[in-house]
Amino acid sequence: MTTTTNTPTTSPTTSASREVEDLLGTLALHRGLLKHTVRGLSDEQAALRTTVSELCLGGLVKHVTLVESGWTAFLTEGPEAVSGADGNTWADGFRMLPGERLADVLDAYDAVARRTEELVRALPDLDADRELPPAPWFTPGARWSARRVLLHVLAETAQHAGHADVLRESLDGQRTMG
Repeated sequence: MTTTTNTPTTSPTTSASREVEDLLGTLALHRGLLKHTVRGLSDEQAALRTTVSELCLGGLVKHVTLVESGWTAFLTEGPEAVSGADGNTWADGFRMLPGERLADVLDAYDAVARRTEELVRALPDLDADRELPPAPWFTPGARWSARRVLLHVLAETAQHAGHADVLRESLDGQRTMG
């Protein structure tokens, strides 16, 4: 007679791949919420500021695209990839510039998402780390693992998806959730 238990068992490989899929799945969920929030907007609406800040809906998508692209480049290229931009370049990442189209911004976001997912799935280990670039907001000599980078990108995406929901509601009353 064979007895079975309801105790789950995992091998280290299964556990690691499940962690990757859980993290990527959660990131995809929040990307989807952000993209849903901007659905149906014209380029002009995507560029409108609905608060006193520089934020606009298209700019938020641009920002999370730049953040995700920079941090995944950090994993492959090192700290130089996130060493920071000048003030104008940074500010332009939060707004739609003349001639920019929301469809192109969303296409760029989708391309970055595909690259991130390919890179993360190909990593042999989420514990691999790199030293962060010098910056006033990083402890000197601090290191981030690939896991920490992915969690940071996920947090940025979730936070800005929430911001986008507020901006969209201010624009035309539409809410992503609720």
